Amino acid sequence: MDNMLRDRIKYVDKLIVIPYLTLTLFSIVMVYSASSYSALSNFGNPHHYLPRQTLFVVIGYVVFLIAFFFPIKWLKNKKLVIWGIVITATSLFILLIFGREINGARRWIETPFFNIQPAQFAQFMVIWYLAYILSKKQRKIAEDFFSAIVAPLILISLIVLFIYIQPDTGSSFIIVLIGAIMIFASGVSPKLGFGFGLIGVAGLLGLSRLIRQYGTRLFFLNEYRYNRFLGFWDPFTLAEGAGMQLVHSYYALGRGGLLGVGFGDSVQKTGFLPFPYTDFIVAIIGEEFGLVGILVLLLTFTLMASRLFLTAIRSKQTFESLLCLGIATMFMVQAFINLGGVIGVMPITGLTFPFVSYGGSSMVVLSASIGVVANVSVRINYNKDKANKS
Repeated sequence: MDNMLRDRIKYVDKLIVIPYLTLTLFSIVMVYSASSYSALSNFGNPHHYLPRQTLFVVIGYVVFLIAFFFPIKWLKNKKLVIWGIVITATSLFILLIFGREINGARRWIETPFFNIQPAQFAQFMVIWYLAYILSKKQRKIAEDFFSAIVAPLILISLIVLFIYIQPDTGSSFIIVLIGAIMIFASGVSPKLGFGFGLIGVAGLLGLSRLIRQYGTRLFFLNEYRYNRFLGFWDPFTLAEGAGMQLVHSYYALGRGGLLGVGFGDSVQKTGFLPFPYTDFIVAIIGEEFGLVGILVLLLTFTLMASRLFLTAIRSKQTFESLLCLGIATMFMVQAFINLGGVIGVMPITGLTFPFVSYGGSSMVVLSASIGVVANVSVRINYNKDKANKS
């Protein structure tokens, strides 16, 4: 037992674990700062969210350790994979009927102790399912791409539809990108991949034009989503409505300047910027620690994400490689969408910044995901060391 623990500590990729620990500990500090005014106003206690986020981080560490020591071969068990994806789809369907509605979105299942966000778990389950299916069908994908991916595409499309209806555009977009990248990494010809990429870009540009021209007359665009686009296109004209979040995010970043106004001294968190400890925690980091603080945050996150991609590349097992690739994609896309919303290069989606924003479901899923990749890195480094010694 001691030797196994020693080997795992020796061979794990430290540049995955150290940034993970740094970000999660920083989240406790920043959630406390960003939430103190809201907590005092709503609960009469500025520390209300501090013990909760601390508990989420501790639970995250426990889940990380479970995933870190969990035998990867068990993830290749067909029954586990099928049950996991069926439970995920079922929970998303139940959510549409019984889920708790917050700010116009039905994304949470309410329990006596905390709220569960199934879309977070769905992201990992889609990665797990696709890694299993695509690793089994790799040869068939190379020979007959379309027939090989029909079944996975139908199931993933159903999950994306359930999430989109909530509405949760951000999570559904993440799953679509994860699916596309994993499918094309599993053996699709470069020409086909490039062709689909061009179609995707053209589709996004065309969609943007349609939304601008027709707005809520489009069957898939309700008023909630349309307001998100309006706030993105012209935030200052709509500063008292749909553009309020983005405008106050700009104010926070502008006030922070290069070095920030100091920890705890944010003005925008005092009732001006909605959700300063979830969607817009990066704006508060920018206000309190400046551009330098945001750059340090992004460098730490990028270091971790790059090691996730490197682990995917280095793994010689198709299943493990696809699993790590999907997880790395999930992290990068979520961070990019959140940051894009904060600085106004993308519509606001409600997605949080990985590991730093307040939230239990997100912390659990992301910690489990990091644990899985760290687990894979142990095997890779062990085999490399063994080969060098022989």
